[in-house]
Amino acid sequence: MTSRGLEALPYRHVLTLPTEPSAVRLARETAEQALVEWGIGVRHPAVDPALLILAELVTNSVRHAAVLSPTVTVIYAAGPDCLAFAVHDRHPYQPALYATDTVTGAGGLAIVRELVLALGGTAVVRADADGGGKSIWITLPL
Repeated sequence: MTSRGLEALPYRHVLTLPTEPSAVRLARETAEQALVEWGIGVRHPAVDPALLILAELVTNSVRHAAVLSPTVTVIYAAGPDCLAFAVHDRHPYQPALYATDTVTGAGGLAIVRELVLALGGTAVVRADADGGGKSIWITLPL
C-alpha cells in the first residue's frame, strides 16, 4: 500500500514524539486508543501482533535514529478490512526487512518480519525524497 493508499483509508491519526524511550509506550497507547475509537476491538487477533510490530519499529528509531532524528512520527490508518501504520524518522539508514542474513535480519526486525508474514501483511521501507530519512510502512489485513 502506498502512502496515497493509506490516506484513502477512512480512519487516520498522526503522532509525532521526541525520539526517546517514552515514545514506545506513547505510540502503543495511542494505537490502542485509536483502534477503540475506530471500532476495531483490542481483542481482534491482528491487534496484539500489530502493537508488538509498532513497538519494535519505534524502539528501533529510538535506539538507532535518535542521534540524527530528534522526533519519530507514527501514522496510524485503518479501514474495514485493513490496519496500516508507518514509523518515520530522519536517519538515512534503510534496514533490509527481508534480509536472509542472520546478522542483518536479527533482533526486532526479525520479529517484525515474522509477524507481518504470519498475518499475511506487507512491510516496506521507503526513503524520504531527500534521502535523509525513511518510513517503514506496515499493512495488515483485519
